[in-house]
Amino acid sequence: MVTGASRGIGAACAAALAGAGFRVVTVARSEGDYRCDLTDAAAWEAVAHRILAERGVPEVVVSNAGGYLVKPLAETTVEEFRSQVALNLTASFAVARAFLPAMGAAGRGSYISIGSVADHTGFAENSAYAASKYGLRGLHETLVDEYRGSGVRLTLISPGPVDTTIWDPIDPDSRDGFTPRADMLRPADVAEAVLFAAMRPPHVHIDWIRLGPT
Repeated sequence: MVTGASRGIGAACAAALAGAGFRVVTVARSEGDYRCDLTDAAAWEAVAHRILAERGVPEVVVSNAGGYLVKPLAETTVEEFRSQVALNLTASFAVARAFLPAMGAAGRGSYISIGSVADHTGFAENSAYAASKYGLRGLHETLVDEYRGSGVRLTLISPGPVDTTIWDPIDPDSRDGFTPRADMLRPADVAEAVLFAAMRPPHVHIDWIRLGPT
């Protein structure tokens, strides 16, 4: 199961997993097997119950849905901060809560969260985004410990800038200090890391993968 699977990294992950022989279930707001706004708690709970009832316990979950905000602190509203936390952290918690207990009960599975270089490094104009991604890393590290010995392996993948449509309104090519889009990672690069983590033998745990452009 892949969240945020309609485009960018999520779509690339879904394609890579399908190409490796997985039967992929996609979740996204605009299109996919199941349509849902993950920030709507009631809607997500209903969709998660449907997935478990109709498809069973996933072998692999890729918690990818997220958003990106670039603004200086003084220009970032409290509501924008809350929106970043809601999508990048609270929704990720909701996905984990929906599937990890079932995966733990089954004694198997790979749960992969898509983080960011900003979950370990602070950058100017990233206060809301970095706070949400640092929180995601804290959630990941806690759940690694909580599910240790359960048979479920949890991996955090932290890519640097990836060339997706998320950059369209920002235009990094015209801004100092930003990686040009031609030099960024591609969604397929992140998908390959997801596939690597998901397909290790059951006794191998990949805790963290950090990717960056050369």
